[in-house]
Amino acid sequence: MRAMLDRLVGGRLVPLFIKELTQLGRNRRLVVMLIVPPTLQLLLFGFALNPEVTGLKLAVVDESRTPESRQLVSAFGESGSFLIPAQYPSSEQAGDAIARGDADAALIIPSDYAERRIRGETASIQLLLDATNANTASIAGGYAARIIESLNRNLAAQRPRAARPLSLTTTVTLLYNPGLQNSWFITTGMIGTLLVLVGSLVASGSLVKEKETGTIEQLLMTPASATEIIVAKMLPLLILLTADIVIALSVARAVFAVPVRGSLVLFATAGMLCVFAGIGIGTFVATFTKSQQQAQLMAFFVNPPVALLSGVVTPIEAMPEWIRPFTLINPVRHFATISRGVLLKGVGIDILYPNVLALLAAAVLLVGISAWRFRKQFG
Repeated sequence: MRAMLDRLVGGRLVPLFIKELTQLGRNRRLVVMLIVPPTLQLLLFGFALNPEVTGLKLAVVDESRTPESRQLVSAFGESGSFLIPAQYPSSEQAGDAIARGDADAALIIPSDYAERRIRGETASIQLLLDATNANTASIAGGYAARIIESLNRNLAAQRPRAARPLSLTTTVTLLYNPGLQNSWFITTGMIGTLLVLVGSLVASGSLVKEKETGTIEQLLMTPASATEIIVAKMLPLLILLTADIVIALSVARAVFAVPVRGSLVLFATAGMLCVFAGIGIGTFVATFTKSQQQAQLMAFFVNPPVALLSGVVTPIEAMPEWIRPFTLINPVRHFATISRGVLLKGVGIDILYPNVLALLAAAVLLVGISAWRFRKQFG
């Protein structure tokens, strides 16, 4: 046993170990990628994966306009679960606000609300919920039920014991996803995530492989410019990955029965912009790496935050306020909004144009930066 230990310590193992350790120490990029990404992923998962949903935007339609109805609205606002950005004159306009994404729910107070309360009768209110995200809709319905229950207890405590107890009832209407299918919310968002992640992995892998084999240097010796080379590499990937849009939508329809209520042209256009953004990310990553291993580690640094900060799995309202602005530069977030708007809500370009423009800007910016990095590195 001692002889074996002496051979291990005094033989080739220790020098080899020291050599490998020294080589790893010289590869600072690899060391950084092994330490920084897991740390950031842990922080992001801790902040973003929060099941609690607060700050839901509540559109209010107060047809009663009495102190009693204002007390009810105040109860929703003071709960901390709902924000009341605006009040609307009719339920139709409140429904349009939900369709545009300006509101997550709507509270409809009928005109006879105060009269019923004064007479000691049961007063009924209506709550419209955007059920595109079934989980958020269920949570919002639970919040509303607790608020109504608390208000009922307060009203009962204020009434004389001999008087008839007051009560409020809520009629909940689920919009766009009456069956509360969680798969509809997940799949419509995951399509964009897959397009970006697959596009980035394929683009970075293809470019890094040519760097390893020396094909890039051979191409640069031809009369073609660096811009022409990078465009020629991106276009075939765009055509190939566009087929993933059709495949993903077909799977969503066949397996999860996701409806298609809007324009498929708008959906396909947004999908192509999402693919372009993914190719831009992959090309940008490839300009910083020299091997497939480095490209994979760099992709681990980039892709999980893109997926996590998109609102695909967890609602953006559940994230801390300081982290929400970072989601605005995420192309997957804008595609998820477009996808859910087209497939589930049936809305068009007149409502989704801000997200389309943001997705277009992200794709152009990412492709432009990656092309600039490519020209700078190989020009």
